[in-house]
Amino acid sequence: MSYQKLTEEEVKLRYITPAIEEAGWDKHSQIRMEYHFTDGEMLIRDNKAVRGKPKFADYLLFYESNIPLAIVEAKDNTHAIGDGIQQAINYAETLDVPYVYSSNGSGFLEHDMKKATEKEIALKEFPSPDELWSRYLDEEEITPDQEEIITQPYYYDPFTKKTPRYYQRIAINKTIEAIAKGKDRILLVMATGTGKTFTAFQIAHRLKEAGLKKKILYLADRNILIDQTMDGDFKPFKKVMTKVEKRELDSSYELFFALYQQLVKSDQEKQPYEDLDPSFFDLIIVDECHRGSAAEDSEWREILEYFSSATQIGMTATPKETKYVSNIHYFGEPLYTYSLKEGIQDGFLAPYKVIRIAFDKDLEGYRPKKGQKDSEGNLVEDRIYNIKDFDREIILENRTKEVAKRITEFLKKTDRFSKTIVFCVDTEHADRMRQALINENSDLYKENSKYIMRITGNDEEGKKQLDYFIDENSRYPTIVTTSKLLTTGVDCKTCKVIALDTNIGSMTEFKQVIGRGTRLRPEFDKNYFTILDFRNNSRNFADPEFMGEPNGEEYVGPKDPIPREGPDEPVDPVVKKPKPKIKDVKVHKAFEQYQCFDSEGKLITENIIEYSHDKILEDFPNLETFLNKWNSSMKKQAIIDELYEHDVFLDVLREISGKEDMDDFDLICHIAFDKKPLTRQERANNVKKRDYLSKYEGVARKVLEGLLDKYASSGIENLESTDVLYNEPFRQYGEPRNIAEKYFGGKNGLLEAMSDLQRELYV
Repeated sequence: MSYQKLTEEEVKLRYITPAIEEAGWDKHSQIRMEYHFTDGEMLIRDNKAVRGKPKFADYLLFYESNIPLAIVEAKDNTHAIGDGIQQAINYAETLDVPYVYSSNGSGFLEHDMKKATEKEIALKEFPSPDELWSRYLDEEEITPDQEEIITQPYYYDPFTKKTPRYYQRIAINKTIEAIAKGKDRILLVMATGTGKTFTAFQIAHRLKEAGLKKKILYLADRNILIDQTMDGDFKPFKKVMTKVEKRELDSSYELFFALYQQLVKSDQEKQPYEDLDPSFFDLIIVDECHRGSAAEDSEWREILEYFSSATQIGMTATPKETKYVSNIHYFGEPLYTYSLKEGIQDGFLAPYKVIRIAFDKDLEGYRPKKGQKDSEGNLVEDRIYNIKDFDREIILENRTKEVAKRITEFLKKTDRFSKTIVFCVDTEHADRMRQALINENSDLYKENSKYIMRITGNDEEGKKQLDYFIDENSRYPTIVTTSKLLTTGVDCKTCKVIALDTNIGSMTEFKQVIGRGTRLRPEFDKNYFTILDFRNNSRNFADPEFMGEPNGEEYVGPKDPIPREGPDEPVDPVVKKPKPKIKDVKVHKAFEQYQCFDSEGKLITENIIEYSHDKILEDFPNLETFLNKWNSSMKKQAIIDELYEHDVFLDVLREISGKEDMDDFDLICHIAFDKKPLTRQERANNVKKRDYLSKYEGVARKVLEGLLDKYASSGIENLESTDVLYNEPFRQYGEPRNIAEKYFGGKNGLLEAMSDLQRELYV
C-alpha cells in the first residue's frame, strides 16, 4: 500500500471497495455505498422548516435485499484502522446489523455485535456473503426451515418503488424471525405516522408467500381504519381479501378485514365468529391494539382467545399499561419499539411548536354570583368551577368565543387554509365551537360552507366530509371540530394545526391526539405542525413517557368494570341534565406561552428568554467574543444555524418580543448582552444616511439599494448569496452573472460589494 496521504474517497476506491468485491459481494445487488437511512431532522426556524443532515453509512452490505449483514466505515489513511469502529457500532445498533467493520485501507477491524468481540483481518480476508450468513445462522440458531421463511423477499411495487424504511425493515424482520422460531404473541410499538399498516402488510405478504400463514384476519375497531388499510397498503391483496359485513364470513377468501363489532353480537349465545373452526385463522393482526383488546373482560378478547392457535400480532403507537388494562400482559414485551422522538430526530415525522393559551377563568376558576341563573332561567349551583368543569359541567359562552378568536388570529397570521382539528369536550361543545369559529371566519365561510365543519360520531353530514378532510388535494373542510372521532387512526397527513380545548387525562389519548399532526408532507408545505393548547395538556410533554417507551403502573388484572368500547364511530354518553349556560361572564386571555423543546425532545420548562440567554453565553461568553465571530464570519447564517442546533430558538424569541422585524444580530445582542435592538429597516436606513452607497453609480448602486431593501424586509440571508439577484427587482438588469460582469467588474467584485454592505450594516 502506498503511504502517501489519500483522501477517504481514494481509500475507498483503491482498497476497501475492491476488497469487498473480491470477497464475492455483488456491487449491483449487495453493496450500498453512502447508504442514507434517515432523512435529516426537520428544524423549525423562523416559522419555516429546514432539513438537518441525514445519517448514512459508508457501506451497507446485504445478503438479500431485505437482510443487511454488515456495515463498513471508512477513514482516510491518516487514521488508525479502527478509528471508525465506534461510529459504525452506533449505526449498527440503530440499523440492527450484526457485523461491523472499520478500515483505513490497510485492513479491517471486525466487530461481532452478537459476541461483542473484535479482531483485525487483512484486506484479502474480508468474509464472503455466504461466510457471514452462515455465521449469522449459527449464532442465532436458525434452522434450514426457518431460514427459508426469513429470507422470503418483500413485496415490491415497480410503480411506486416503495420499500421499507430501516425501522420498518427491523420490525418486519424481527417479527418474521420470531414467528419462524415459534413465537405466537407479538407486540410492535411504532409511533403514529411511521407506517404501521405498511409494516403489517409486508409481514403478512412474506408469511403468506412463504406458505407459513394462509388465512389471515385483520382486526380494527373503526370503519375508516379498515377502509384506509384495504384501499392503501393492503391493496395488492385485493383479489383474495374481503371486508366482513353484516356479521357474515365467506370462508373462501384468504385475508379478512373485520371490525370487532362484526364478529360479536352480545345478545346471542352463539357469536358470528363461532361459525368458523377455532383453527381457521393462522395469523391475526390487531390494529390499534391499545384499545379494547387489552382488557381481559372485553368481548374483543373473546375473539382472540377463540382463535388462540393463530399467531397474533398487536400493533399500536400507544401501548396501554395501567392497573387494569395491559397489552404487555397479553402480547408480551414489545418485540420492537420505534418512538415519536426517534421519528422526529430521523426526519420521518413532523416536529411541533406549542403555544399554550390560558384565560383568567381557567386560572382563577369561576364562582357564580348569589342567585345566578343560566340562560334558561335555572339557578346555577353555587360552587367554584375550574378548567375541568368548563363545557362538561358548565358552559361559559364567552370562553368558547375567545378560544375561537385565538385560533382564528393564529390562522390569519400564518395560513387560513391550514388543515386544523379542534378537539372539544363533547359533541355539543364541538357544535358550539363550530358556530363560534364560523362567526370569526364569516368571510371564508360565506365563500364555502364546508370551510368549517363539525365531524363527530353522531353527525352524519360531518362524517360524510371526513374523506375530503383527509384528502391531501382537497381544500375543504379546512377547520373541523370534533370530540373523540378524530383521536385515533384518521390519517390526515396535511394537518398543520391541532387545537386542544378538552381535558386529556391519559397519556395514551394524548399521544393519539398529537399523532394527528405528526405526518410529514413537504410537497404540501407540511413540514411541522402547531399545537394550540387551551387546557394545559402540554404538561404531558414534560412526562418522559411521552417521547419514549411506556412505563405504566404494574398490571394486576381487572378489579372494576372496564368501560366497553363504543360502536364503530364513538358518540358521547347521554347527558342526564342540561348544562347551565352562562352568557354574560367576561373572559380574558391571561397569558400566552410559547413552549420549546431541546435537541433531545425535552420540554424547556424555564423562562425561554432566560434559557436562551444562558445558552448564547455558553457559545459567546461576552459581547466582544460574539462581535468578533459575527464580523469575521463570511456567512452570518452559519452562526444562526449553530445557535439553533444549541437550542436557541430565535423565531420564538422574536415572536415573544413582538418585534418581527428585528435583525438576528440585534435579537442575540439584546437577549444575551442587554443591548438596545434596532429593526432591520433602521439598520438599512443608517447605511443610507451615512451615504455609504455614494461610491457606487448607476445600476451598481440600484442593485445595492435593492439588496438593502431585501435585507430590511426579509433578513441577512439576502446578502449572502447572489441567488437573490434572480428575483425582482433585479431581473431587469439581467442574469446575476451579467450583473456581476457588467456593473461590478466580475463575480469577485460583486461578492466583495455584498460583503462590504454586510459589514456596513453592523457598524
